[in-house]
Amino acid sequence: MTNPAEILPGVIFYSYLSTKRKDKVAFMKHNTLVLQVAGQFTLETATEKVSMRRGEMLLVGKNQLGQITKTPLPDEDYETIVISLQEDLLRQIALEESIPVGQKYVGPPNILIPANDFLEGYFKSIVPYVRNPQAQLTSTMGLLKVKEGVQLLLHAMPGLSRFLFDFSEPHKIDLERFMLHNFHFNVPVEKFAQLTGRSLAAFKRDFQKTFGMPPRHWLLERRLLEARHLIEKRNRKPSAFYLDLGFESLSHFSHAFKKKFGKAPSDLLND
Repeated sequence: MTNPAEILPGVIFYSYLSTKRKDKVAFMKHNTLVLQVAGQFTLETATEKVSMRRGEMLLVGKNQLGQITKTPLPDEDYETIVISLQEDLLRQIALEESIPVGQKYVGPPNILIPANDFLEGYFKSIVPYVRNPQAQLTSTMGLLKVKEGVQLLLHAMPGLSRFLFDFSEPHKIDLERFMLHNFHFNVPVEKFAQLTGRSLAAFKRDFQKTFGMPPRHWLLERRLLEARHLIEKRNRKPSAFYLDLGFESLSHFSHAFKKKFGKAPSDLLND
């Protein structure tokens, strides 16, 4: 089985791990419901860190960058079910149920969902499909399960209506503050533009005004400066952090570092 496995392509996923794994860049394009079957799931964004264990549920807001850590626990492997609440389906549900849309959501971007009998029953009804992939969940059945999940979320927490049915584009936010918090994520410049509520052209124009250089140049400079700080002040080895700073390989990092500072990273480490 691939990991994660697609139970319903693009909509329902199942992940199983027996060893810890950290996914540095996770871009949540859609609202996402995460059901924790076993082990520990941790999501860390620029502004918060949230964890959950067996039997807990987390609603993750769209248009976020984050780091996901998947941790098996003693006598317990890691298992999670992820349901992508895509906008087209949410729009369809809003039409079918006459749910008001258009209200801007301004609450927390990630919400732990309190358990109740209905949600626990829903949780259990999905587990057999992910543990028996040969059973094949048809598209019709899968979409019905997603719709059921949305209805149960609204039943448990009616206030989630604004969270789920806010179809507005990301508003134009403070560019400098956002980039200083998120420069370490290895995502395309186009994605940074989208997340700050700008077209690519507007993002590049505003970026030049704010930082005095193009985005790619600034991102490399900022990551290298942070790397030098980690090496000189905290005596950390590049192999322990280069991925966390958005570099694709250790050799790529080492080459860029030496070109910038005239020394190899190892030359700055304390013995």
